[in-house]
Amino acid sequence: MRDQLAGKLPITLITGFLGSGKTTLISKLVLHPMMNKVAVIINEIGEIGIDHDLVTQSTENISLLANGCICCSVRTDMQETLRDLFARRQVGEVFDFDRVVIETTGLADPAPIIQTLTSDTLLEARFRLDGVVTLVDSVNADNLLDTQIESVRQVALADKILLTKSDLTDEASISSLQSRLSSINPMASFIRVLNGIIEPSYLINIGLGSNKVQSNSNKFLTELVELQKDTKQDKYLGDFSEKHISIKTISITFQEPFTWAAFSSALELLTTLRGPDLLRVKGILNLEGRPVVIQGVQHIFHKPVELDKWPSENQSTRIVFITRNNISIEMIKNLFSAVGAITPQ
Repeated sequence: MRDQLAGKLPITLITGFLGSGKTTLISKLVLHPMMNKVAVIINEIGEIGIDHDLVTQSTENISLLANGCICCSVRTDMQETLRDLFARRQVGEVFDFDRVVIETTGLADPAPIIQTLTSDTLLEARFRLDGVVTLVDSVNADNLLDTQIESVRQVALADKILLTKSDLTDEASISSLQSRLSSINPMASFIRVLNGIIEPSYLINIGLGSNKVQSNSNKFLTELVELQKDTKQDKYLGDFSEKHISIKTISITFQEPFTWAAFSSALELLTTLRGPDLLRVKGILNLEGRPVVIQGVQHIFHKPVELDKWPSENQSTRIVFITRNNISIEMIKNLFSAVGAITPQ
């Protein structure tokens, strides 16, 4: 079986609302020895306060640091920046970096960037999304979640959430905030970060890097198993509804194997009708006995990845939907039933 992920450069997307600490985090990351073969794409190099004594080479929008890390500022759009960076790598203008870290602006919805990586044919052939890391300001998060829909989307799309400024508040407040964040996105894991100091290893190898099942992919897929633990019932796993924001996390299990034609028809119908309300979809499917991983953001889906084996004895289809605007379990199941993907109950 050909490994369709092999050779693609992994991208970690770092997001978080204004004041969450992205600038501090990136400024520490670029100096870490483990970042010596990483390209960091940021909004403006000057914003992160790189000590220019550490810059060994600089062009209009690219700086090479003494430890080998590349810093590249976005001057046009993300697609063009990534294409330009890859082209320079190919001709030897920059070194052979093996990973990309992208910092978004504080007001950015991560979804369009994820969709770009998936829908742009040239980028999709060269890069793969490794994961989304969202910084959350422990002091001001409650107010932001109440008033800023972008901050909610940043949390909803995260694979990992970094809690910053936790030293400026109390344990009860942090515990309450973490519960609230989990109600938006039960799949995300948490870590506290002080003064932007974190091991880069925490930010890499978040997603699937190969179709061969190994410890890394097991960890990635375990989230789906954990969300189903101790219950055989489909359910809402999280429910976050306030200030005109309604986000729910739905976990659904299908025992019957699918054909790809039936499943893709159901998915196409669902995305046509409710695509903008599917904030994130992640699942492992039983396609005629074969394990296939799917991931999507709104109406855009990554190419499905067929694994070389099942990661566990459980061979049921498990899909987690993070949704908004009152998508229900019944509505999703009815769509699957309407196209003959599942037997009506």
